Amino acid sequence: MTSSSETIDASVAGTWKLGDLTVNRIGFGAMRLPQNGPALARGDSSDRGRAMRVLRRAVELGVNHIDTAAFYFSPLRSANELINSALAPYIDDLVITTKVGPGRDPSGEWVWADPDQLRGQVEENLRQLGRDHLDVVNLRIARDHTSSSVAEHFGALADLREAGLIRHLGMSNTSPAQLAEARAIAPVVCVQNMYGIGSPPEHHALLTHCGEQGIAFVPFYAIAGAGREAGAGTAAESEAVLTVARNHGATPTQVRLAWTLHQGPHVLAIPGTGNPDHLTENVAAGALRLTADELALLTA
Repeated sequence: MTSSSETIDASVAGTWKLGDLTVNRIGFGAMRLPQNGPALARGDSSDRGRAMRVLRRAVELGVNHIDTAAFYFSPLRSANELINSALAPYIDDLVITTKVGPGRDPSGEWVWADPDQLRGQVEENLRQLGRDHLDVVNLRIARDHTSSSVAEHFGALADLREAGLIRHLGMSNTSPAQLAEARAIAPVVCVQNMYGIGSPPEHHALLTHCGEQGIAFVPFYAIAGAGREAGAGTAAESEAVLTVARNHGATPTQVRLAWTLHQGPHVLAIPGTGNPDHLTENVAAGALRLTADELALLTA
């Protein structure tokens, strides 16, 4: 499969709508673009030219959904600035999704916005991306706050949506209760949660619920798995994934992406990479069709 992947376009995986915006189900995550090594680390900054070539190549391959955030930066690189420099003026069908809630000070330390600080984060994304509005903004919830109320924070974003700064809203790292609370305030077009092979049943239940409600489910760490910010290949690969990969002449990463896309037509993939070859392989994973037996093996 990997030998012919150069001819495969992102549209091969089909499309879904984020509100009124149609995107190919294979997208691109910008988290890894600003630095070498683990994402969000305080390590070496990436090669700017290479990162911009990856972005341009992604669009050439039919990617029209890019996930980013103002807090994706290294000492010398900003994901939003790279996107702006590489892709502006933006093509009409390109959808850029960002997230607010967390932020990082210049030293890289994490801070979390109060509701009245979210407008500043939205405006920072607008400035960095060179846009007059944001296509989709996800409210990112802290890992230890998934039982907290989101009404004030999501309400503040809903006000910015009414003001025209945001087109659509989503939730990230959310719980079912928080999703219901948010939907009572304003429409939610996507949920971006950690999910992949080996995820617990309650995570799959939320994925299913989103499909029933017409909400896109956008997993993060779908290919990194236990490697999380460190990326794919940093944790031992399961024999099931390796077996299926051998069956198809594919990479384990491609199998993980294909399994993710098989979980429902509303499931989108946003694999990130700073490597042009990996980008091509990721897009090609949209053409990988797994059998029922292979899906059962991977799910088990």
